[in-house]
Amino acid sequence: MVSMTGKRTTAAAQVGAREDAPPHPRGFGLTANGYGSLSRQFPPTPRGARLARRTVVRQLGQWGFGPMTDASCSVALVVAELAANAVCHGRLRGRNFHVRVDYEGPASRFRIEVSDALLGRTPEHATLAPEDEESGRGLFLVECLATKWGWEPRNPIGKTVWAEVAAAPPAGGGRAHG
Repeated sequence: MVSMTGKRTTAAAQVGAREDAPPHPRGFGLTANGYGSLSRQFPPTPRGARLARRTVVRQLGQWGFGPMTDASCSVALVVAELAANAVCHGRLRGRNFHVRVDYEGPASRFRIEVSDALLGRTPEHATLAPEDEESGRGLFLVECLATKWGWEPRNPIGKTVWAEVAAAPPAGGGRAHG
């Protein structure tokens, strides 16, 4: 194998070099000031909603919030409920839904935004569904976990439902990168 310097190296030499070299930061950690942001689009399907939740949990792990921490569990549940609502109530053929999660370390909070392409069905109140109903508790859960939540129209089409979840900085201050 030829390296970038033009020298031929063997696979064994490359493995040894990888073990000796310090790991390179992947660039997914929090900034030195304690901020992090994730922004992605997902298909408007149940699979897309699951992928959104998993992607957010993975990103939170990169920021130092392990998957079993209170912060990660709360944010994952809020993302799951808002993404499910986007799939069920905001689906417009040919349009993905968008998830944005910002961590604001100095304010000790996450801001979660899920945008879809349909303005017609807007969340008004977080009510608890009757006990015999299988669904209808999502916004109630969001309201329980969030310090505040709401929605706003999205330009040019659709709406964004947002929630803020309190979370202390991760143990060790997160993984900063330069």
